[in-house]
Amino acid sequence: MTVRTGTSGRGPCLAVWGLTRAVLLLCVFKVFTVPGPDVTSDVSVIYRGWYEVLRAGSYPLDDVTWQYPPAAALAVLSPDLLPFLEYASAFFVLVLLCDALVLGLLLYAGSRPGMRDAGTWLWVVGVPLLGPTVYARYDLMVTAVAVAALLAGVRHPRVLGALAAFGTLLKVWPVLLLVGTARGRATLRAWSAAAVTAVVLALAAGVVLPGAFAFLTFQRDRGLEIESLGALVFHVARQFGWEGRVELRYGSMEFAGPHVALVSTLALALSVLAFGWLLVWRLRARVSAVHTPADAAFTAVLLFTVTSRVISPQYMVWPLGLAAVCLVFRGSRMVLPACLVLVATAVTLLEFPLGFAHVVASDAEGVALMTVRNGLLVAATLGAGRRLWRDTVPGARQGRPAERLSRAGRADTPASAP
Repeated sequence: MTVRTGTSGRGPCLAVWGLTRAVLLLCVFKVFTVPGPDVTSDVSVIYRGWYEVLRAGSYPLDDVTWQYPPAAALAVLSPDLLPFLEYASAFFVLVLLCDALVLGLLLYAGSRPGMRDAGTWLWVVGVPLLGPTVYARYDLMVTAVAVAALLAGVRHPRVLGALAAFGTLLKVWPVLLLVGTARGRATLRAWSAAAVTAVVLALAAGVVLPGAFAFLTFQRDRGLEIESLGALVFHVARQFGWEGRVELRYGSMEFAGPHVALVSTLALALSVLAFGWLLVWRLRARVSAVHTPADAAFTAVLLFTVTSRVISPQYMVWPLGLAAVCLVFRGSRMVLPACLVLVATAVTLLEFPLGFAHVVASDAEGVALMTVRNGLLVAATLGAGRRLWRDTVPGARQGRPAERLSRAGRADTPASAP
């Protein structure tokens, strides 16, 4: 029996969204001052500097903090859409509009037969838990593209592919949206649309502005950021006299000193292992439900976030958005991993900006915050991977009735859902 989500819950949802987003705007406009580093300086100083360079006709080739794919220029230039506002103000308003777009997409999806509004509430509650940082970076814009891609992809695989390619050229990670497409025609359509879109956009970027792919060199040279999982080794080692230090490099605080290069290499090796696991899963998975692409994308993003050498606070909005999409589908079993991501998001606010001085100093509070936040992410990743494997690989779950699952979808999750 299909269950239609009513509209009675939309009022409270919209009210909470409006209230929390008003608080976020008051924070980024500095009506309220949040303790810790000024999170808006990236927009008012760094983004604004890139904006001037891009307007002059080139990518920021002399700035090693430019570590983004070519389409990121669109996000940096986007305040031109609101010429009546100052640059930073226009940027914050545009991020708000992207936030509203995600809300609208999730509300629409949740109102369809067999769907639910849990994903909408996760988004409404989760975004403000990250604090003003979420409106002071362009990651929410990228997440909006990813959410639109996954929801549209249920009926239109080519749209999924095109939006995933566009998102990839915005910030790389949306390429992972393609990992869970159903075998056969859906994969062919999504992947071919992604390839064509990526080639066309990349060529256009290379022709319009020089230096479109300089970011590859800058990204390659990055070190071990102090909020990453691998950095916990050195946070603890500092308590026992490790002779290293924290430096501002490539736009973030990184560890420098003995054995840092080794741990950084091990982090890259973990990313390779994560890719290998996804490849094995893709080859062995035979059961595909309507929610499988979202579950797979959520798991993949968690894998590569946890194993990354950099886990900046704004990165948390990526799994948060994908978790919201997962929870729209009644058949998804990603509830517990999604809740762990939600809690990790709240802890992230405590470590940045509120407790960032403790993290930089590697004192007891800083180590505790990083251990809890990264521990929650690891638990969410392992839980998501286990659930994805058990739901899609034949024989992974003993005694599972075969008739409950098929390529078309689950009995409680219609394949026609958006």
